[in-house]
Amino acid sequence: MAAPLALLLLLGISLALAPPLAQARSLRFVTLVGMLQQWDLGQSLRKRYHGFLNASYNRQEIFVRSTDYDRTLMSAETNLAGLYPPQGQQMFNPNVSWQPIPVHTVPDSGERLLKFPLSPCPRYEQLQKETRHSAEYMNKTRQNLEFLEMVANQTGIQDVSLESVWNVYDTLFCEQTHKLPLPQWVTPDVMTQLKQLKDFGFEFLFGIHQRVEKARLQGGVLLAQIRKNLTLAANASSPQRLKLLAYSAHDTTLVALQMALNVYNGRQAPYASCHIFELYQDNDSNFSVEMFFRNESGREPFPLTLPGCAQRCPLVDFLQLTDPIIPQDWERECQVARDGQDTELIVALAVCGSILFLLIILLLTVLFRIQSQPPGYRHVSNEGEEQP
Repeated sequence: MAAPLALLLLLGISLALAPPLAQARSLRFVTLVGMLQQWDLGQSLRKRYHGFLNASYNRQEIFVRSTDYDRTLMSAETNLAGLYPPQGQQMFNPNVSWQPIPVHTVPDSGERLLKFPLSPCPRYEQLQKETRHSAEYMNKTRQNLEFLEMVANQTGIQDVSLESVWNVYDTLFCEQTHKLPLPQWVTPDVMTQLKQLKDFGFEFLFGIHQRVEKARLQGGVLLAQIRKNLTLAANASSPQRLKLLAYSAHDTTLVALQMALNVYNGRQAPYASCHIFELYQDNDSNFSVEMFFRNESGREPFPLTLPGCAQRCPLVDFLQLTDPIIPQDWERECQVARDGQDTELIVALAVCGSILFLLIILLLTVLFRIQSQPPGYRHVSNEGEEQP
C-alpha cells in the first residue's frame, strides 16, 4: 500500500476543561486528565505516521488551526507535545521535554470554519423551526416530557428541553469519568436516558429534517475547505507542501462534518476523538482518499466509508459524491426565500399603480376638455330673458 501523500485530520473534543456546570473542585483534575488524553492521541499519531512525518518538528510540513477557546487551544498544544517531542537541538532545556509549536486561531466572532452551528444563517434557523414541528421531534418531546421536568426540578435549571439537556449530561459525564460522586437522583438509567437525549440533540442540529440542506449550511462549509486542501495536495504544481493539517475543535464540529458525509453513527464522540482524512497517490499516479475515526484510546482508528464509494475512494469520486453538500454561496443560501411576502408586495404595487394610472387618465381627460373649448367662448345664462 502506498504511503499517504498528505494527511489531514480533525481533532475532536477533550477534557481539557470541565463543563460550565461542573463542581469547581474538579477543574484542575479535569484539566490534567484532558491533557493526558490529548498527549496520548499525539503519541498514537506519531506511531501511525512514523516514517511519513519527520521525527522532529518541521514548520514546513504542519499547520494547526484551533477555535479560540482555552480548552481547544490547550488540546492542540498538548496533542502536539505528544506528536513532536523535542529532538536534539530542539531541546532548549534538558529538563523540559516540550517545544513550542504554533497553533493558529481567529477571534470567536470571526469563526466561520470550525464552530457549529454556523450563524447567522436565517435559512438554517427556518429549517430548525420546521424540525421542531416534525413528527419525530414532537414525539420525542412527548415521550420524554416527564423526564425533562424531573431533570429541571432536580437541577434547578428552568426550561430543560431536548435542545438544552446536553448541558446537564456533559457535566455529569465529565464528573463520572473522573470518579467523582454523582447526585443520588443520577442513576445509571438516568445517565442512559440523558445520553440518548443528547445524541438526539445532535440529530436535531444537523439531521432529522432536510439533512442535505442543513449539511450545505453547516458541515459542508468545513468539508469544502478539506476538499480544497486535498485538491491542492494532489496538484503537482501547487506550492503547498504540507503533510499534516490539524483542526482542534468541538464535538459539534465532528458531528456536523460526519453528518454532512453521512457517516455519523448517531452517538456522541468520546473525548480526544479524531476524524482522519488521508490522501494517497496510487501506483497509477491517480489519487484516492481514505477516512478513519479514532474514538477510543489504545485502539487503532477504524475505517469510515463514504456512501457510494469504496473505503479507499478515488479523489475524483470523493469530490463528485460530496458536491451536493458543498455550498456555492453560503451567504446567499442562508437567506430565507420570501415568495409569499414578495407576492403580496407585487400585488399591492400593482393595485397602487392601477389607481395612479386611472387618476392620471382622469386628469388628462379634464385637461383635454378644458383645452378643447373654442377661444373666447363664454356661456351666458339665459335666466330672465323674455319668452317669445
